[in-house]
Amino acid sequence: MNLYSLTAHELNELFKAKRAKPQEAIDSLNSRIEEVEGKVKAYVRVNHRSQIDVKGVPVTITDNICTENLFTECCSKILEGFKPPYDATVIRKLKDAGTTIFDLKTNMDEFAFGSSTENSCFGPTRNPWNTSCVPGGSSGGSAACVAADEAIWALGSDTGGSIRQPASFCGVVGLKPTYGRVSRYGLIAFASSLDQIGPITKDVEDSALLTNIISGFDPMDSTSANIPVPDYTKSLGIDIKGIKIGIPKEYFVQGLDPEVKILAHEAIAKLKSLGADYKEVSLPHTEYAVPVYYIIATAEASSNLARFDGVQYGFRTKGKIQNLIEMYKETRGEGFGEEAKRRIILGTFALSHGYYDAYYLRALKVRTLIKQDFDKVFKEFDCIVTPTSPTTAFKISEKAEDPLEMYLSDIYTISANLAGIPAISIPCGFTKDNLPVGLQILAKPFAEEKLFTVAHAYEQNAGWYKIKPKL
Repeated sequence: MNLYSLTAHELNELFKAKRAKPQEAIDSLNSRIEEVEGKVKAYVRVNHRSQIDVKGVPVTITDNICTENLFTECCSKILEGFKPPYDATVIRKLKDAGTTIFDLKTNMDEFAFGSSTENSCFGPTRNPWNTSCVPGGSSGGSAACVAADEAIWALGSDTGGSIRQPASFCGVVGLKPTYGRVSRYGLIAFASSLDQIGPITKDVEDSALLTNIISGFDPMDSTSANIPVPDYTKSLGIDIKGIKIGIPKEYFVQGLDPEVKILAHEAIAKLKSLGADYKEVSLPHTEYAVPVYYIIATAEASSNLARFDGVQYGFRTKGKIQNLIEMYKETRGEGFGEEAKRRIILGTFALSHGYYDAYYLRALKVRTLIKQDFDKVFKEFDCIVTPTSPTTAFKISEKAEDPLEMYLSDIYTISANLAGIPAISIPCGFTKDNLPVGLQILAKPFAEEKLFTVAHAYEQNAGWYKIKPKL
């Protein structure tokens, strides 16, 4: 039995029964990484291992979540060599729960700017199902390592779909919790009103377990919600008969890959066979989600990234400089990648005098309309079901020269972040080219239990999660 291939709950049962030890799980993972990492490239700084305190089930962390004395660089040259002096709240919670923090961080798009994990100073990660394809992004490294059995489970961050879209591309489970459900303290910020930390796992039960651990109020995060956290594992195995599902017509239009559309409809039919009722609904402001997102997200990013100036931490230019302003310019020019520069420029423009009202303020108003669309649907329906992405994983470099086409990869996931609602992606089949397809389920704020109930019922009856890539 290969311990690396197990889920966290399966591994934990072995530990309880004393049929395996945590160190054996670490050794098994290291063996698997040595075997396939050269093909996948899910991790960064593989040659910089450190001593770790082995306790329980190992959990893998993406490169933008602070871990004390472990490299945390957001896969950006400008944070080169940065080791945080503290743990993010989610890391502290994981340690308190008895898990082992794995000593390798996963690859990601620089500062979470991207949908393909190609915008990393460490180079691209590859999809375990087809290594000529991207794994999605920005948390592509976390999704790829879970799919490839190089991790038991992992954490990623989701600003506009950065957990769910790579989960869809890699055939694993990815959850974006409600905004405020999981503390953002220690998450290096991209867009503060949109970012959320969430789990990427091999099955829904692991997702519920990991969400149990990382959720809860945190006084260190001013946006954290002081709302009781239920035991999400109690939401599993419940009959979904009578559950009302809304199918938004705006998500099944031109641009949706025909194979993805067929598999999504088959998944909806499966939910109906399990007792759920569904009906077509409308989210009329969906067409504005992408422009609204890329105004708000870039504006917040330009503000958040202003702190990276070469003064206190990370990279500083080695060139000859005459004054402080020149040092700022040279450091940021050399330290940030092309996509980071693009978003800083766009966001700074949107916030500039004379354009703030025309762009940023207007985007905030339309964001409210998008949220109201969801609020209206959730008055009648328990959840909404859509494809996670309009396509399957695309080829590496296929969209690198067209930023707008890359931005459209998140068209089905962005609205959940704008509305602050929870959403989960689960595998719902494979195309003729053997690439995974994801089904997205959304619910009203702080109704993660409903997501887990519906997702688990589908997963256990469809069985797609059992199929693994052949590396």
